Amino acid sequence: MTPALPADGAPDARPHLLDATMFWSSAGVGGVRRVIETKRSALGQRGWRHTLMAPGVRGPGRVDCGGWPVPASGGYRFVLQRQRATALIERCQPDLIEAADPFVLAGAVADAARALQVPAIAFCHSDLTQWARGLLGGRGPAADWAEQRARRHLARLYADFDLVLAPSRAMTERLVDLGVRHAQHQPLGVDCRIFRPEAREPGWRRALLARLGLPPHTRVVAYAGRFSAEKHLGLLADAVQRLGAGHVLVAMGAGPRPPQAGRAVRLLPPGPAAEVARLLASADVFAHAGDQETFGLAALEAMACGRPVVVRQRAGLAELAEGVGTCVDSGHPEAWAEAIRAALARADEGPDAAAVARARAHDWPRVIDHLAGHYLRLLGAGHPAAGGSARTWATSRALGHA
Repeated sequence: MTPALPADGAPDARPHLLDATMFWSSAGVGGVRRVIETKRSALGQRGWRHTLMAPGVRGPGRVDCGGWPVPASGGYRFVLQRQRATALIERCQPDLIEAADPFVLAGAVADAARALQVPAIAFCHSDLTQWARGLLGGRGPAADWAEQRARRHLARLYADFDLVLAPSRAMTERLVDLGVRHAQHQPLGVDCRIFRPEAREPGWRRALLARLGLPPHTRVVAYAGRFSAEKHLGLLADAVQRLGAGHVLVAMGAGPRPPQAGRAVRLLPPGPAAEVARLLASADVFAHAGDQETFGLAALEAMACGRPVVVRQRAGLAELAEGVGTCVDSGHPEAWAEAIRAALARADEGPDAAAVARARAHDWPRVIDHLAGHYLRLLGAGHPAAGGSARTWATSRALGHA
């Protein structure tokens, strides 16, 4: 592999990671996009090179791999040309390659890694088995068939990767049950410099309520993220409606399935991290009814702001909130209304110290250090950054030791 040459003509010895994903919304929302952007910046500060390959991206260090628009996805594009994507990756000459979705691009990542003799990593950001089941109604023989097909696909796909990472223990265990023995738990993070209790601004909250046409005493239930079917925003809207006058769901984000605007719902466009933090910290409660979350970035950010969180008793959300939040194992609006009502009763007690402590354990610098550790172990002695010589990793892999 020929190393890249910087402006001075000397070989660039920095480790080079390429991230490939179709989960890149043109609307600027989505957890995978935020994770990759954060990782890109943090690794750059640690002396890494980073390349992003995704549909529609522009600019230095970004490769547009094209793709067909996915209906009702909020801006995602599905990549169909595996060979073309493989060639684009090979042209970048990365030292290791990471796939952030389980579709065609993941196959291209595995192909390119094999051709370049570099490590391939898969990050399981989405629960494909539950997504496939939901496509066919969630219950019955057709949904069972779809889930089994997804399980077999993941087992075959991830067999071609050197490491598979999952952000929750539940997702990690599910992958191991599928036969993906090399799956490891890798939580995601939160920027505790931005998401903190001090981001709460009573004056901004009063101005926001006035702008939204609401009385100053209105209790605010916040949501931030993509507006999509699996987030069940209609369930949250119904629950807040049941709380009666003086309560509102303020949902910040974008996507094909926003909650129906009405007396109990107000929508805000997506904003930068500081604006999201101001909303979460200034709200009374954060709620998330999604049933396919492998982690739950927005819930963690609300916890970092010291707000009570009410989330679905499923996988990543349940793990994050266990012991510090309220988990609801129901799809009925009344159950959510009761849980939110109880959380509102605690909201005036000040920042939740236990929730803040849980979030600070996931501060991004710690998480990136852990993630970079995975990368350097995969590079092993085969990269100058790890103190070795060229081709050592490829030789080790060929001998079955990588």
